[in-house]
Amino acid sequence: MDLWDFVAERREQIAFQAFQHVSLVVQSVLLATALGVALGVVCHRRAWARGLAATVSSVGLTLPALAVIAVVYGATGQGVTAAVSAVTLYALLVIWRNAVVGLSGVDGQLLEAARGLGMGATRRLLRVQLPLAWPVILSGVRVSTQMVMGIAAIAAYVTGPGLGGLIFTGLTRLGGAGALESALTGTVLVVLLALVLDLLLVLLGRATTSRGIRA
Repeated sequence: MDLWDFVAERREQIAFQAFQHVSLVVQSVLLATALGVALGVVCHRRAWARGLAATVSSVGLTLPALAVIAVVYGATGQGVTAAVSAVTLYALLVIWRNAVVGLSGVDGQLLEAARGLGMGATRRLLRVQLPLAWPVILSGVRVSTQMVMGIAAIAAYVTGPGLGGLIFTGLTRLGGAGALESALTGTVLVVLLALVLDLLLVLLGRATTSRGIRA
């Protein structure tokens, strides 16, 4: 059996697992973006909090994904919960750090000018700070999305949803019929989906970033 025959025979199952994988990543990244930006808003004005964000992010990213997923699974006893929690955590670490960096890099003179125009703190945040910090935040979203595409595949170790099932099934049965094809199909699809999501985020950045900032 060659790779094309393997995919053709299981196309519906593979398509469903690909959908699960993308759904897990997109939902986790959206949640991580909301949390990361909120934490960034809280932390960017305080030097010690900026340092904390950088430290927690750096240390957290060194933790083995499989170990984190296994610990969460042991605590919750649910594969999907463990997968979502772990993927969201890893995405959050990068986005939080970039949100702090982006918000801290906004020119203070622009904020003073906005204050002089009568803008309150909330309006300055929504109309000045977040739009100017958005390219940096989006860069973190892109990096985290690419990273957690692979982490989502590891979630199959605790029966998490997605393409990891194909990869782990193939690896555990290497030498058997269809084992190599299963692992290759899962791996190639993870890479292709990562590229598609990154392209969509690039287009999102062009649509949501003002021309003045892009220039």
